[in-house]
Amino acid sequence: MEEITATARRLLVQQGPDAASLRAIAREMGMTAPGLYRYFSSRDVLLRHVVAEMFRDLAEVIHRAIREAVPPGAMPADEAERGTRLGVKMIAACSAFRRWALDHHQEFALLFGVPLPGFDDGRFDIAEECALEFAGAFYTLFLELWHTVRFPVPGPEEIDPRLRPQLSRFRDILRTDAPEGAILIFLRCWMLLYGAVSMEVFGHLGFALGDPAPMFELTLADLARLLGLDYPPRER
Repeated sequence: MEEITATARRLLVQQGPDAASLRAIAREMGMTAPGLYRYFSSRDVLLRHVVAEMFRDLAEVIHRAIREAVPPGAMPADEAERGTRLGVKMIAACSAFRRWALDHHQEFALLFGVPLPGFDDGRFDIAEECALEFAGAFYTLFLELWHTVRFPVPGPEEIDPRLRPQLSRFRDILRTDAPEGAILIFLRCWMLLYGAVSMEVFGHLGFALGDPAPMFELTLADLARLLGLDYPPRER
């Protein structure tokens, strides 16, 4: 199954979605297409496993960047310094996400772009757990920051009434007691990060910028301000 999944992923990346038919995958492996049905009941099921593998790979890249930025056991007891270290972790995670996206254009398009036509990629079944593992790297850090730094967030009266029940539902999914204002900040941070990375990956900044890296640094500074942090972090 791992070999089939790896072959399907390679064909997807190198030749596009149309090339990743069961017949083409089987031919690449020296098998017959019916032989693949012993392992995957359909092309959609196989591609869901491919999507799940991509999310797992991305999650590992994010977690590794976090560990390298602040090794386990290196978190200080002092609250201010702890907040700074958590900020360093968050920036490392954001930067790793951008690097992975730029190094894996096709995979990024599959995971975060427009879904393949006619393909139910399973983002809400088999791949959901792996997608949540990736997302968990960010919201776990965010919630730890909230409980440590207690940065300013909008109060209930400052939030659009149309947003509040939606934020409340999402808060229940995250299983946190953080206020709706904190959940709103989390989503604003994600929109900033995803928007900046996707525009760069898909070439939508080329009309103005030959090198978008400095603009991404400004995005990180905007994220830091939303989280009550300095960017770049001040030496303590």
